[in-house]
Amino acid sequence: MSGSLWLKPPTTHPPLPSPPRPDRGTPHAPAGPGVAPDPLDELAGRLDAFVAAAVHPDEIAALLESDGMTDDHIRLTYGRNDSFALAEDLYARVARRHPGPPGKDRSRPAPAEGLAGCLLRGLVFALPGLAYVLAGPLLAGQQGRYGLPAGTVPLLAGAVTGWVWNQALSHRAHTWLGLGDRAAAARALLTGAPAGALVGTAVALAAARDGELPAAVFAAGQSLYLGAATVLLVLGRERALLAALLPLLGALPALRWDLPDPLRVALPALSLTAACLVAARALRPGTARGAAGRGGPPLAASVPYGLFGLGSGVLVLYAGLGDALATGSGAVIALTLSMGPAEWLLHRFRGGSLARLRILTTAREFRRAVTGTLALCLGGYLTALLGLLLAATLLWPDTPRPTGERLLTLLLLGTVLWLGLLLQAFGAVLGAAAVCLLAAAAQALEPAAGTLAAGAAAAVPAVLTRALLVRPTAHRL
Repeated sequence: MSGSLWLKPPTTHPPLPSPPRPDRGTPHAPAGPGVAPDPLDELAGRLDAFVAAAVHPDEIAALLESDGMTDDHIRLTYGRNDSFALAEDLYARVARRHPGPPGKDRSRPAPAEGLAGCLLRGLVFALPGLAYVLAGPLLAGQQGRYGLPAGTVPLLAGAVTGWVWNQALSHRAHTWLGLGDRAAAARALLTGAPAGALVGTAVALAAARDGELPAAVFAAGQSLYLGAATVLLVLGRERALLAALLPLLGALPALRWDLPDPLRVALPALSLTAACLVAARALRPGTARGAAGRGGPPLAASVPYGLFGLGSGVLVLYAGLGDALATGSGAVIALTLSMGPAEWLLHRFRGGSLARLRILTTAREFRRAVTGTLALCLGGYLTALLGLLLAATLLWPDTPRPTGERLLTLLLLGTVLWLGLLLQAFGAVLGAAAVCLLAAAAQALEPAAGTLAAGAAAAVPAVLTRALLVRPTAHRL
């Protein structure tokens, strides 16, 4: 199990540049001698820039209505029944000219985030799992519960709490960053990360029973690390976090040889201390007076992201637990490392969709192209997940080969999680959270129906993404 699993800020994308508002005072070319000007041609010329950049007639109808055009005026002046009919005519008359980023080739999409950067984050998500390799023998003497290895309950309680809290915190900080206020984002992290660490520690201590104090102490360190890592990931300090995690590489010899207990304690403590110090340094802008700003984003807006973290985290735990943690370690490792390729493919889907938005002229062509891009990106993620699972099974000690049923379940859960991240990235976080929570509840109520529940859960976000993302307007964020 990896304590950093799903510790990633919500995937965000920069908004597209809005088309320029039309200049109401632009002069128009006069009609030919003796020919009365066509009011519709005149309107099309006046609104040319806006209409050319519109991706759906409804955008034009909204502009017409905002300008105060009533249906009566439209019927008398332009001979159309209402604003929607007039918008469709304007949309058909003006060729599409979607604006690109200033100063760049407008025929190309914005570049997707580099694969190397995304893979680096995947590695950062996975490395903390080595802390469990080091701490495992120190917890081995405890009595387990619910058929789970010793100390698992407080560890899981603290981890799930951290996923929920830090997912919501990441969204709030990213919202501040989107508003251009980095100091306010640092202020949100400065107060939210320590509070999350305290909450995670309290939950882990409350879940601990007699003899599980060492596990509760480890869970407290885990909660503190989750807060520090959230700070560094949101602020783009992945390389600094990777450097802080390097002492955990000392756990690799422990996969085959025994290590002294002081070393098993010192290596995770060193990484934790380094991560906290680096995070504290990154939060210096948040200590400035007035950094929090006024009128910030509402706290309620971040709740759905926390719920998505809860649902996805529980799904991953079920994928990793299986009959026991040992049998699911390969699945957890694969899911953790796959977050790097998953994030890169999200960017690839975004870039490919924007490219087609600029070159295709009909909604039907766009639907077909985006559906194909979606299928390719999802297929690429599942291929990467399968490859990582096979590699983890071969390299991780005492990991049995997955059965066909468990392999299918893992791929279906991977589909749920990647499509959920995609929906979240396009603002449909409530749908993504609901799917993950329902799937997690089904797994908890009837573990034997894992494959069936995962299949049903995968079908729902597939339908949602197909319905939402084939619309051009969904890509004008």
